[in-house]
Amino acid sequence: MTTDAAVQAGPASGHTDQLLEMYRRMRRVRRFEERASELYKATEIPGFLHLSIGQEASAVGACWPLGPRDGITSTHRGHGHVLAKGLDVAPMMAELMGKEAGTCHGRGGSMHIADPGLGIYGANGIVGAGLPIAAGVATAAKLRDAGDVVVAFFGDGAVAQGMFHEAVNLAAVWDLPVVFLCENNHYSEFSPAAEQHRAALSARAAGYGIGYAHVDGNDVLAVAGLMTDVVARLRAGGGPVLVEAETYRWHGHYEGDPERYRSAEEVAEAKERDPLLVARRHLAAAGVPAAQADAVDEEIDKEIEAAVQWARSLPEPAPETLYDFVSAPRPALPEPAPAAGEVFRSMDAVRLALEHELAADPGVFVAGIDVGAGGNVFGLTRGLAQAFPGRVRDTPISESAIIGTAVGAAMAGMKPVVEVMYMDFIGVCLDMLLNQAAKLRFMTGGRASMPLVVRTQFGAGRSSGSQHSQSLEALLAHIPGLTVVMPSNPADTYGLLRAAIQDPNPVVFVENRLQYGLKGPKPPADHLIPLGKAKVVREGTDVTLVSWSRMVQDALAAAESLAAEGVSVEVIDLRTIAPLDRETVLASLAKTNRLVIAHEAVRDFGVGAELSALAVDEGFWHLDAPVTRVAAPPTPAPYAPSLERLWLPSRDTIADTVRRIAAV
Repeated sequence: MTTDAAVQAGPASGHTDQLLEMYRRMRRVRRFEERASELYKATEIPGFLHLSIGQEASAVGACWPLGPRDGITSTHRGHGHVLAKGLDVAPMMAELMGKEAGTCHGRGGSMHIADPGLGIYGANGIVGAGLPIAAGVATAAKLRDAGDVVVAFFGDGAVAQGMFHEAVNLAAVWDLPVVFLCENNHYSEFSPAAEQHRAALSARAAGYGIGYAHVDGNDVLAVAGLMTDVVARLRAGGGPVLVEAETYRWHGHYEGDPERYRSAEEVAEAKERDPLLVARRHLAAAGVPAAQADAVDEEIDKEIEAAVQWARSLPEPAPETLYDFVSAPRPALPEPAPAAGEVFRSMDAVRLALEHELAADPGVFVAGIDVGAGGNVFGLTRGLAQAFPGRVRDTPISESAIIGTAVGAAMAGMKPVVEVMYMDFIGVCLDMLLNQAAKLRFMTGGRASMPLVVRTQFGAGRSSGSQHSQSLEALLAHIPGLTVVMPSNPADTYGLLRAAIQDPNPVVFVENRLQYGLKGPKPPADHLIPLGKAKVVREGTDVTLVSWSRMVQDALAAAESLAAEGVSVEVIDLRTIAPLDRETVLASLAKTNRLVIAHEAVRDFGVGAELSALAVDEGFWHLDAPVTRVAAPPTPAPYAPSLERLWLPSRDTIADTVRRIAAV
C-alpha cells in the first residue's frame, strides 16, 4: 500500500454533519491550546508546555474512524491527540494546572496525560517512546482478535530514535494492527528535518515491508478519508501502515522558545494553510453557512473557558497523597510450607511456573528472543510455544521493543512475561523500565495498570566477561515503582515467579544462570511466595548474614562451617530486593547485634550499602560491631579465571569476614 492521499476526501466528504463535527473537534483543540498558552504565560500552568497549534487536522482526522476500544499513543505534543480521542477538557485543564481533580490527579501534567479506559495509552515525554508501547497495545488487540486497532503518533524527529526502528520492525514481523502516524511538521525541536534524515519515510516503509501513505496533514477531510480506509484494512486483518501527515506547528518547540531557527515569514506562510480555515472552506463548499461555524466557535470558547474557571477553583494534591499511585496494592500472601516433593531443578521451576500461569490465565503471554521455537538459549521455555500457540512469541533482537511491548500490553489488560536474555542488556532498554514501566502508574494517577514481568539472568564465575556477568540489582532497585526479585533455590524460583506474574506491578525477575542446574525439593503446584518478604533460612544468635540469589548458597555453606567453630550465624535470604523487607533484617539484628552482607554485585553503591545505612540509621543501638560487606570490588567482571576467582566473593571470604566480626 503506497498512497498519496493529499487530495483524497474519503467517505466523510459528503456529510456536512460529520464535517461540522470535525471542525468542532479541531476548534476545541485550537482553543484549548490557545488558553493553555495564555495560562502558561500567566504562570497558572507550571512545568513544560508543548503546543500543537497548526496540527489540529492530523489529530482529529487520524482519530476520526477510531472507536472506544481502539488505542492511541501520543507524544510530548499530545494535547490534540487525546482531545481528538475523546478526553474531557475540564479535568485535562486541571491536570495542566497540577490539580488533584486533573485527569491524572496532577501527577502527569502536560506531557503525560493518559486514560487507558478511553484507549489513550499516554502522551510521553521521551521522544519515540510511545511507538514500542503502541506495539504492545496492538499485540493485545491481535491476541484478543476483536478487530481493534492502534494509532501511534510521532513526530519527524522520532525517526532518528532506535525505538522507531525497533517498534516498526517488530510490528511488521508480528503483523500487528497499528498505524504509525508521523506528524511531519518539518522541525525536530530546533533542527529542520532535512538536517536530520537522508531517507524518506516512504523508503523506510518499503524497507520494513509495510504499507505507506502520504496525506496533507492540514486537511482534515483528507486525513479522515485516508485513515478511514487504513483502519478498515487493519480491522480486516491487514498489517501495519506508516502514514505521513505533512503539517506545521505555529508555536515554538516549547512555550518560551525564542524560535531563532526559522523566520517570521516562514511561519506566516504556513498559517495560510491553517487547518481550521481549510475546514471552513470545505464547510462553505458543502453549503454550510458561515454563521453555523461561528456558532461552533462560540460554543467551544464557552466550553474551554468553563473548564479554565473550574480548574482554577480546585485544590492541589494534599501532602499526604505524595506516595499514592507509586505501586498497586499487592495481595497478601502467607508464607507457604517448605517444599517437600521430588527433586527438581531451578530451570524446571522456571518452565513449570510459566506453564502454570499460561494455562491458568489467558491474559498471560511470553515473549523474547528465541523463547518460542528455540525454547530459550538455556532451554527454559522448551515446548511452551507448541502447548500455547501464539502466546509464546519470538521477537527480533530489540530489547526496547520487547519491554515496550510488555508495557503497552499490560496497560491494555494483558499480563506479559518478557525476557531480556542477559541482565547486562538492561542498559539497552533502560528507558522502557526507568521512564515507562516504573512511572506510568504514578504519572497517570493510577489509571495505567502495569502487571508485567521482565525475566532476565546473570552470573559471574564462568569467564563470561564484563558484558555478560553483571549483577545490576542496585540500579533497578533505585527506580521507584519497580519490584526486583532474585530467588536463591528451585522452590523459591517457582513460587516467586508465579507470584510475580500474578502481581499488579512491574517486576524484574532475576535468575542466576549458574543455578539453573541447582536441585531441590519440588513444591506443590499452588505454591506462591509473597513478594517483598525476606526469609530467615538458618536460625542463629551471634551474627546476622544477609544475602540473595546464588550467594545465599555460599552464605549457608559458610554458616555451616562456622557452626563447627562455635559461631552461630543467622542467614537471611532477601528474595525480593525492592521493596526491601527492612523489618526482618532489623529483627534479626536486634537478636544478634552484628550484621554482615554478602552479594555478587560490586560493593560500592550497592544493596549492601543500603542495608548498612538501614542498620546504622534504625538499628544503631543494637550494633556491637561494624556493619561489613562482602562483595566484588568496584571493577568490571574479569574474563581470566584467575582474576575472576579473586574478584568474586566465595564461601571462604564470607566465612573469614563473619569470623572476624563475631570476634569483635
